[in-house]
Amino acid sequence: MIASLPTKRLHHMDQRVRQSLSRWPQRPPGLEPSAKQPGPWLRGRPDAAVARQPFLKIPGSDLHRTLPDGLWLHFGPSAADPYVDIFCIEACSSFQNLLDKRSRFAPSTGSLLANCPLDWLLAPFQPGDDTPRWRLISFLPREPVAALVVPVRDLRVLFGLKQHHYDGFSRTQMAAPHELYCPMETLADEAAPSNPALRALVARAAAAANFMDV
Repeated sequence: MIASLPTKRLHHMDQRVRQSLSRWPQRPPGLEPSAKQPGPWLRGRPDAAVARQPFLKIPGSDLHRTLPDGLWLHFGPSAADPYVDIFCIEACSSFQNLLDKRSRFAPSTGSLLANCPLDWLLAPFQPGDDTPRWRLISFLPREPVAALVVPVRDLRVLFGLKQHHYDGFSRTQMAAPHELYCPMETLADEAAPSNPALRALVARAAAAANFMDV
């Protein structure tokens, strides 16, 4: 029983983060519209209303799917060149978990694909509004009849670490350009979407954040 207590605490914190993320809005807090990303964001995960939710995969592979704890998608405007920008949140209760999840988002010569199941596309995009999600994807001219698979143009990921892991990591490690880090306890807080420091951090995930002027 004693050996299982830390594992139970870790799982409890993971669950708290997922519950908190389920209350986050359709647009990640702090990510403002810009000329680089003018359209709406759609929350892909977590979504208790739909069993099959969007996931990320490598082209040609059906075995290795990545289902982040939090996933938001910004779809491009043109049917001639469809793409999606991704913002992910991953809660990492251990360093081993962090290493595993970091490897899934490491840059490669091939593009990731975002797979959006049909059930998710047809479902209302938020409680109290019956507008199906697919209508907010401007390059879809009509109701889809199959899952939508789109190449990922840009990906940013926010890793949540336990406070003592975060303290050590932030002192000694360097983040990759697509990576952001914060304490896991911050993500688990019910008031996280209104936290000024967290909003400022998420704002750095905007595609326009790397440019002096857009």
